Amino acid sequence: MEKEPDVTRVKVEICGENYYIKGSASEEYIKQLAKYVDQKMKLLLKLNPRLSRINLAVLTALNIADEYFKLKAEYEEFLELFDEEKGR
Repeated sequence: MEKEPDVTRVKVEICGENYYIKGSASEEYIKQLAKYVDQKMKLLLKLNPRLSRINLAVLTALNIADEYFKLKAEYEEFLELFDEEKGR
């Protein structure tokens, strides 16, 4: 029988709900991710207190995806500039 790779199981709280997260990342990293999501959800909930749980989760996911795509575009632009400078 194959040995399961090291799996971390962490209890986190996001927007008042407890979740058990399993993953290969460290406990500290998983807690850091959960804290970030929790902060984003609480901010949106403060701005829109009547949001349902599902709408809150979807809007939070969209906001985080927006941040990701903007950072990815900046990174790609940086790589292009770096390659141009390296080629000179």
